[in-house]
Amino acid sequence: MKNLFVLAAMMMATITASAQFEPGTFSIQPRVGITASMISNMPKVSSEELYVELDKQPAVGLIAGADLEYQITEMFSLSAGVNFAMQGSAWEDYKRTYLGYTDEVKDLRIEADYLNVPVTLNCYVLAGLSIRTGVQFGFLTTAKVKGEETIAGHKSDIDHSIKDMYKKFDVSIPVGISYEFPNHLVIDTRYNIGLSKVFKDNYIIDKNGKNQVFTITLGYKIPF
Repeated sequence: MKNLFVLAAMMMATITASAQFEPGTFSIQPRVGITASMISNMPKVSSEELYVELDKQPAVGLIAGADLEYQITEMFSLSAGVNFAMQGSAWEDYKRTYLGYTDEVKDLRIEADYLNVPVTLNCYVLAGLSIRTGVQFGFLTTAKVKGEETIAGHKSDIDHSIKDMYKKFDVSIPVGISYEFPNHLVIDTRYNIGLSKVFKDNYIIDKNGKNQVFTITLGYKIPF
């Protein structure tokens, strides 16, 4: 039994070591994927015309960017990257027909686009499998409220800039896990825990609202 444990430990060590790039080497990883984001403490949306309150839900968007990784040791590496991410929050759809007329709220959401700079420390725990955490700095580029509203059969688009309501800088803690396949394709999932308040203090929206963003991306790791 003792020999079995020793053999298992040796196999695990061999697998872990063989999965890593050589210490002192660099790699770059372009990646694209999707985001699912919410703003904490966002209230329900009330419509005076429709007499209804809409619950919040995640907003889905896109993310694209690249990470530069430096292999410090066989087990640890340091990454720094830049990406463009569609973030924000959304509310549920609503539809009813009354006296032959249609009332509807559809795709109501906040679209806030950020240029993000994540810096993470990565720990390779198994062959191809790593966990990571660090800090991410975000720079707001645009912020809008968008959607569609139909009242008594009359449809109108909602498209208003709220960039002046937003703080221009955001800080979050990314926590994630990634897996690299033998062909160097990488699946990466991260949850960004917002530390900064999203809105400026002089606007009547919950002042403690923070970004909460889940991302999943597919990348390709290129050593050099």
